[in-house]
Amino acid sequence: MATDIIERMRNGEHISETAPELLCDEIENTRRLIAELNTGYHTPDEIRAILERIWGQRLDSTVRMFPPFYTALGKMTTVGKEVFINFGCTFLDQGGITLEDGVFIGPGVKIATEGHPEEPERRHSLITAPIVIRRNAWIGAGAIILPGVTIGENAIVAAGAVVKKDVADNTIVAGIPARYIRHINT
Repeated sequence: MATDIIERMRNGEHISETAPELLCDEIENTRRLIAELNTGYHTPDEIRAILERIWGQRLDSTVRMFPPFYTALGKMTTVGKEVFINFGCTFLDQGGITLEDGVFIGPGVKIATEGHPEEPERRHSLITAPIVIRRNAWIGAGAIILPGVTIGENAIVAAGAVVKKDVADNTIVAGIPARYIRHINT
């Protein structure tokens, strides 16, 4: 049953507020796996094995992560080859997160595909939009990527930036909100 709701989410279907119990089962399973990941020492292979269960996909042997790591669902994250995720990152992935090959994520990065309506009477519902981080992009320490953003190929998001708009290929952005700094010399 929980697999069905995940598949529906992956297909972009709207999930009504009447289906949260199915999602809650999956979230509880993910919380158990996150606790396992963040407790004690694990080899890189053991970390990858736990992440495969969290993300529901087979990972290439080149994927590396330094725990701790935080997510509530996990099954809406897709990870390519040669991806590195540093300490203390948080992925809110109900809208879908794609990390293409070679993505480098600094410590304390938050990737949030989820938000809430501003109207108080609707605030308990969820609004999601996918985040895509293209090949060889580098997300600096403590950056925050907001729903619906695509980070371009080879782009750099400076440490502490808050990204609310797409970032073009081969560019550097910085600040709150993030703004174009310059083109990368390639």
